Amino acid sequence: MSIELIEKLKAEKQQVIDWRRYLHQYPELSFQESKTSAYIAETLKGFGLEVKTNVGGNGLLAYVRGDQDGPTIALRADFDALPINELNDVPYKSTVENVMHACGHDGHTAALLGVAKVLSTVQDQLKGTVVLIFQHAEELLPGGAKSMIEAGALDGVDKVFGAHVSSDIPLGKVAIREGAIMAAADSFSIRIQGKGGHGAKPHTTVDSVTVGSQLVTHLQQIVSRRVNPIDPAVVTVGVFQAGTAFNVIADSAEIKGTVRTYNPDTRTFIEEEMNHIVSGVCQASHADYTIDYQKGYPAVVNHADETAMVRSIASTHLGENVPVVVAPSLGGEDFAYYLEQKPGVFFHVGGRTDDVSTQFPHHHPRFDFDEESLHMIGKMFLAIVTEYIGFAE
Repeated sequence: MSIELIEKLKAEKQQVIDWRRYLHQYPELSFQESKTSAYIAETLKGFGLEVKTNVGGNGLLAYVRGDQDGPTIALRADFDALPINELNDVPYKSTVENVMHACGHDGHTAALLGVAKVLSTVQDQLKGTVVLIFQHAEELLPGGAKSMIEAGALDGVDKVFGAHVSSDIPLGKVAIREGAIMAAADSFSIRIQGKGGHGAKPHTTVDSVTVGSQLVTHLQQIVSRRVNPIDPAVVTVGVFQAGTAFNVIADSAEIKGTVRTYNPDTRTFIEEEMNHIVSGVCQASHADYTIDYQKGYPAVVNHADETAMVRSIASTHLGENVPVVVAPSLGGEDFAYYLEQKPGVFFHVGGRTDDVSTQFPHHHPRFDFDEESLHMIGKMFLAIVTEYIGFAE
């Protein structure tokens, strides 16, 4: 990465922070990001870039086309927020009740806007094309990535790259891992239909609470006793709702939860086992049931060659001690869809410092990060452009 690019990016530091803080103050939920999308489009057009709007929904594409032919790479940022009421006391606190950027998407978008502005000033020197993907609706199924790909976001693209700020990783580090880095994220809902009645006459009822309790126990045994211990998997029950009074046996109960896996075969196996367990327990208990199993995003799987290259890029351009190998996460991300179509890498950039304000987990009402991480994302993206596309002398 040239000194010229570094200096241009440094000059945009405060502007990138300002963009991030504006987006943070005016968040919009998944599939509702019309004002955010318009703001991004207006900003990109101000750089003189070609912009496509309403790509697969509220998504946008911006093109930085060099004067010379060469490869095409895509860089992606997301921009939807979460239904969380912010508890941070900061000047840029969300102005929208019960809506908050609690996962860093405001930062991803601001960092990519900074990259867009820098690249727009050296567009004639590029030996190829950079596609900037600004994606809506990462947080909510079916996700914005899928519809944007269907709308042509990856047409002509050779490789694709994405970044995510992380409050688990120290500021100044870039976490990269070959293979599965984030999990397939599925959800399930089980409704048990029993027969309600008086708490003093259990023999005349089919107790949905006891049936549900058995199900919760048996579901935990899928991972502990049916899945290979060296194959990471999680089955979590997050909701168990039943009953309205202390002396009434509940007529029905509802159980909801999530399944996280890396291996596609394990993903299928757990769904099948869940159906067997629910059917068996309910039949033995004389209860009826319905089960709704929703497959979410697939696992995020980084490609080997690109992972090695990005790790080398981080070391060469940002510092020998910058890249670290991150442990795989069982969180989900729809960037998986891009990597199913094109070779590439999804990496994490550290946003955590000794300041407690940067140490809250993602999706927490006090989530925040050190804004120097925005500059790190920008440097990584520009370094990737430099190595994969390059600039004319």
